[in-house]
Amino acid sequence: MGEPLHGSGRASTRIRGPQALAAGLGLVGLGIFGIWAGSDLPQGSLRSMGPGFLPRWLSAGIALCGLALAGSGLFKEGQRLPAIALRGPVVVMLAILAFALTIRPVTIGPLTTPGLGLIVAGPLAIVIGGYATAEARLRELAILALFLTAGCMLLFGDLLNLPIPIFPTALLEAFSGSVSPRLLLRAVAAGLGLIGLMLLALGRGARRRAVEVVPHSMTT
Repeated sequence: MGEPLHGSGRASTRIRGPQALAAGLGLVGLGIFGIWAGSDLPQGSLRSMGPGFLPRWLSAGIALCGLALAGSGLFKEGQRLPAIALRGPVVVMLAILAFALTIRPVTIGPLTTPGLGLIVAGPLAIVIGGYATAEARLRELAILALFLTAGCMLLFGDLLNLPIPIFPTALLEAFSGSVSPRLLLRAVAAGLGLIGLMLLALGRGARRRAVEVVPHSMTT
């Protein structure tokens, strides 16, 4: 008679959704880290956003979503934790590290990395992060990187006018005084989008030709 009571008490205290709990705690940690990393940046106001406004509130939103997800893992039935695959987390961490080391100059001891701006750091991080899955394809990642980078350049550099490094320092010095920075930004973003559209069209054309070749080879 005592065994069912003991078993039910143990079941009532167990974590119902371990996977959701772990993911939620991970998001909370990521949000806290983002708030800490951007604590030195001036936040500004809603009318005049500083460089720390968007990262700080985005990190706070991530942390709140993590709390909600972790709470659901405590009270709602969910999946168990799967076997840990190291490829995804390691590749994503490498992508974040590559972005942080290339978007602006970083001094590490006697070495200083070149500040390549968002135009290089963005595609580099997207392509590296895409290989977190075994189904990654370089052409598709390149198209995605071009479109996302062009969109981020227009959103953060043009519309929101945030002080984010967009271009390499050497490029800015070469065009200093001759071309407006905003005009240069728009022209380069349009160029990236055009290259992405060309790659997309070439990929569709190649797939269409492959589909046409298969029935022809079967008839012969």
